[in-house]
Amino acid sequence: MNSEIKLGLCNPPEPIFLYVKNGELSGELFLWYQYDINNNQTIPVQQRGLTGYLQNLRLISKEFKGKDNMKLDIVVAAEEIYIIRTGIETNFAKSFLLAASQVYNFSQPLIITATPGEENVVFCRLYDAITKTRIRSEWDKNADWAGIISNIQSRLTELSSDNFTTTQNSTISNYKQDAISR
Repeated sequence: MNSEIKLGLCNPPEPIFLYVKNGELSGELFLWYQYDINNNQTIPVQQRGLTGYLQNLRLISKEFKGKDNMKLDIVVAAEEIYIIRTGIETNFAKSFLLAASQVYNFSQPLIITATPGEENVVFCRLYDAITKTRIRSEWDKNADWAGIISNIQSRLTELSSDNFTTTQNSTISNYKQDAISR
């Protein structure tokens, strides 16, 4: 991730939300989109893949047509922070979770892709961004989804605490070195 801070005018550091849908707008097919709430407008995203570092998984409840719906937020760090929001019961969420459960090193970037299925179905394919190889998993409609999410979240938490400790130790080491050289 780029650690250089650009000075000057910029947009607020808000995440970019991507929503999953096998849709069509003005004759153009798309598999995910952004939504402009101010103009009540769907903005198709033509790229089918997002490359970045998986940072977090969140389950949230959103009201839709008077009912609470559970959504999975897949938080990805790239040149910006992206949040892929999809229904927890969708094929996209389930295929993402099954593939992500096979990843043991989340310090490497991943490519998350939206892949069309039959009718309105969208699946997720996950790739190692360095080797460009697909991360495969067996389909299991009866998987323990809560357990898979918890397991992935644990690995992500371990990674972030390892990074914090490494950064903290590096900072302390640099501070000690500066103190010694004075």
